[in-house]
Amino acid sequence: MQALVFENTGTADVLHMHESADLVPAADELLVAVTAAGLNFADIYRRQGRYPLAGHSPYIAGYEGAGRVIAVGENVKGWKAGDRVGFADVPLAHASHIRVPVEHAIRLPEWLSESDAAAVLLQGLTADYLVHDVLPLRAGMHVAVLAAAGGVGRLLLQMLKHQGIRTFAVASNQDKQAACLELGAEAAAGYETWATEVREWQNGGCDVVFDSVGTTLTESLDSLKDGGRVVLFGMSGGALSAFDPSRLQLNSHGILGADLWTYLVSGEERQRRADRLFALIKEGKVTLPPVTQFALSAGADAHRLLETRSFSGKIILVP
Repeated sequence: MQALVFENTGTADVLHMHESADLVPAADELLVAVTAAGLNFADIYRRQGRYPLAGHSPYIAGYEGAGRVIAVGENVKGWKAGDRVGFADVPLAHASHIRVPVEHAIRLPEWLSESDAAAVLLQGLTADYLVHDVLPLRAGMHVAVLAAAGGVGRLLLQMLKHQGIRTFAVASNQDKQAACLELGAEAAAGYETWATEVREWQNGGCDVVFDSVGTTLTESLDSLKDGGRVVLFGMSGGALSAFDPSRLQLNSHGILGADLWTYLVSGEERQRRADRLFALIKEGKVTLPPVTQFALSAGADAHRLLETRSFSGKIILVP
């Protein structure tokens, strides 16, 4: 087995290829030959030492990907060698092979390529639970989406539009803002001006703000109408901005924390949510992100590109 690894945290320069013994699936696992694996900011944060690491040195990042089953554990039913499989929450994915617990395995429709599955599963399932599970959303609501040009944001914009919800996109530059408008946002602004512009877009403020940045929490609260809610589902900008909790009572505001792993509780739930995502893609209600492929052996270059934050789309690593 070959894998992209690092022994010590640091810059992308610590990444290199490593060869190890072939894997054998446990009783309740599939052994999968990885066709494509997604690269996400969480992988960069783990390499930098900002997130916890699974396993032991040499460390392998990656949680999302797709491939083909080459062996099944003795207790596995319903899967066989040759089946196509996707996964969104299995560690050690940046490798030529991976052991996938059968409860985490997602069947792919025949029309969806493994590369496209690797490009959409993690962010797509995140956008799905935000739309369906965190709080009631109704057609006609006014919602702001931060990091709207990112992997989750661009899918979230499209899903909200499909539900008849009006959206305001926040993105870091004009090109990204223009892309958000093409995806269905009614208006867009940068981080310097959005807290003002969003109230010009909707007098009185938003019903909901989806905030994955964290350092923007004060601005997110300021943009709410009375009774509005901030859904905090990430902290890509760093530590949360400080605020006085008593202010929540004055305007009946609320902050809801949200995390995908609360909702991916079984194999049946993973497949049900994935099938709902696949249906939106097949119907053209949600478009796949632009995909840039790197060979797994060029993973350091892929890390550097994503780290610049100038990239828009999805990076796939191909063993």
